[in-house]
Amino acid sequence: MPTPRLKTTDIHKSFGATKALRGVSFEVMPGEVHALIGENGAGKSTLMKVLSGAHEQDSGTLELNGQPFHPGNPLNARQAGVAMIYQELNLAPDLTVEENILLGREPSRFGIIDRRQRRKQALHALDELEHHVPLDVPVNRLTIAEQQLVEIARALVFEPKVLIMDEPTSSLTQQDAKNLFRVIRQLKQRGVSVIYISHFLEECQQIADRYTVLRDGESVGSGEMKNARLDEIIHLMVGREIADIYPPHARQPGNVIFDIHELAGYEKPSDVTLELRQGEILGMAGLVGAGRTETLRAVFGLDRIRRGKVYYLKNNLTQRSPRGSWRNGLGMVSENRKEEGLMLDHSLADNLCLTRYRPFSSFGWINRRQQLAATIEVMTKLDVRAREASQSIGELSGGNQQKIAIGRLLHHDADILLLDEPTRGIDVGSKQQIYRIMNELAEQGKSVIFVSSYLPELLGVCDRIGVMCRGVLSGIRPVQDWTEHEIIAAATGQK
Repeated sequence: MPTPRLKTTDIHKSFGATKALRGVSFEVMPGEVHALIGENGAGKSTLMKVLSGAHEQDSGTLELNGQPFHPGNPLNARQAGVAMIYQELNLAPDLTVEENILLGREPSRFGIIDRRQRRKQALHALDELEHHVPLDVPVNRLTIAEQQLVEIARALVFEPKVLIMDEPTSSLTQQDAKNLFRVIRQLKQRGVSVIYISHFLEECQQIADRYTVLRDGESVGSGEMKNARLDEIIHLMVGREIADIYPPHARQPGNVIFDIHELAGYEKPSDVTLELRQGEILGMAGLVGAGRTETLRAVFGLDRIRRGKVYYLKNNLTQRSPRGSWRNGLGMVSENRKEEGLMLDHSLADNLCLTRYRPFSSFGWINRRQQLAATIEVMTKLDVRAREASQSIGELSGGNQQKIAIGRLLHHDADILLLDEPTRGIDVGSKQQIYRIMNELAEQGKSVIFVSSYLPELLGVCDRIGVMCRGVLSGIRPVQDWTEHEIIAAATGQK
């Protein structure tokens, strides 16, 4: 039997009283794609940070090519051939695409950076992904999807022996995801081992050779992916059966309460008109860059509007500030929770109650006991896995952070919910909880505009779906009148 490319034996890791890993043993073979599957908080990210040198295990051993492996830090791990692409991107926002791709590996002559060679290598890395992001643009001006492609290109430049991918397609279009899978297959042929972490189980089934499931810090199952059934993997993940991912509903949306008329921004969108009914979930499909995020930002008051009107209950909300939107019953969950949606150094309680302290404040003083009690109530409802409400939110997994971002809208009691990719990076069990909450809110008379790149959830959750293409929203019709093929055709401009 060949020697594993990377092997862990009985790995333990704790953070204070929290045991993140409890004796995990795991291995990936040369030229293999190994899917690491589990709910948020199962220990996947902690294990990968141990492998990539960001954390040191408390006990247990690591081996790389049959030899003891002690990375010490991420740079040592990369130099040894283990590279990781994090879900929460680690790019230098003020540097250009070219500078980010070669950051830490700049070609030089006599101590001076060889800019021509650097540009050539950056272009080659992007060519492998068949995506041409402008090299001279600062990363902070790119979309999340484009930033993710830059992060992937940056990892490929290091020519890794082991490449760890944490939710690499969470912000990619279907075409970009296909290009990524093509690159992964090329890496396999070159003998590179890929550890693939994704909540999209269909993707894991498509790309992986084997899988390992983690639950509560322990490895609870593994096997050949070709012989695996998705319902069995889900059962291993959550420890229980999940019968219906999408909740059944028989909603009867009421009158139009929210109206967007010929909305245009300074770049995107260029023309958006829609009517949102009380108790309705309206889906917004489209390719990355079509203008969906920009539409929500303009409606909420984050971006300036060039023309058009926004009405809520016939009141003109056009060009209101985000504070004005909150006060008028609008709430928004940003696609970019790390930089726009959360204060990572603050507690869960402060993040959850940020827009509405009034219920537990008096004469400028906050009653912390009441604030913590309100936070715990929402945490219980959304099954947020954390030690306590006063814990820093930056210590949580990405999915649990997202639950707090959504919980803020529940605490604020918003009537119109603008949700931009709210299930990005969330495991299947948590997704089911979010779908259930959305359904319950709609049944209570709340209205939702739901942006998603994952077509099955749009078809499974929404009452109506519209498609954006090049800044224009069109084709809004009942969900039963759509198929995935028709949505993709509309998103790519086909009639």
